[in-house]
Amino acid sequence: MPTPLIGITTYPPSHVVVGLQFTSPQEYTQAVRRAGGIPVLIPPGEPHLDELLSRLDGLLLSGGGDIDPQRYGGSANNEVYGVDQKRDESELYLLDQVMEREMPTFGICRGIQLINVGLGGTLIEDIETELGSDGVVTHRQMPGFFTEHGSEVDRNSRLAKIMGKTEDVVGASGHHQSIRDVAPGLIVTAQAKDGIIEAVEHESHPYLVAVQWHPERTAANDPAQQQLFDAFVAAARERME
Repeated sequence: MPTPLIGITTYPPSHVVVGLQFTSPQEYTQAVRRAGGIPVLIPPGEPHLDELLSRLDGLLLSGGGDIDPQRYGGSANNEVYGVDQKRDESELYLLDQVMEREMPTFGICRGIQLINVGLGGTLIEDIETELGSDGVVTHRQMPGFFTEHGSEVDRNSRLAKIMGKTEDVVGASGHHQSIRDVAPGLIVTAQAKDGIIEAVEHESHPYLVAVQWHPERTAANDPAQQQLFDAFVAAARERME
């Protein structure tokens, strides 16, 4: 059985003890390995993306800092953080290429937002600033700290078939932004009780699934979350064959 190579985008350089380092939470690579894939980390600013893409079988757009609001006609907000132009540029180019090459793609947190922006959608710059707190689900405790909440999944979606459930799908959540206007071609497949969009898939791409929560954080102990990685890697394997 062939082993697919799965590209995983990383965070931009940050100061970690011994100097600037590209980083990526290990849960992404562990979930891909459990699914039978070989993880390949892609740092922002990689100059050989075309050559790399020719060797990859799937792309995972990971979480992290915010996308520059200017890229979707958004407004400045004091809660926007972690903007990195090289990461935006690299990942938007990767998205353009996986759409053209019909490469299996899985977006997580920032990843779902990147997909939406890259395909022509917009974002809510900060959920609490715009919607307040009354009746709004807690989507994160504070920057960098996760919480858990449920989402309702469309029973007719690919996501429902993958996870095997549709009601109160509980995932680890750590975001302060979300999709505002859905990009052309994307279909909303899950929402939180406050209406925040929690998952999308593409209507014509062979395999493009994205979620707003962080399945990698609980996948080791939650089969429904691991199945998101299993299905993604399986799609990459099918493309190889």
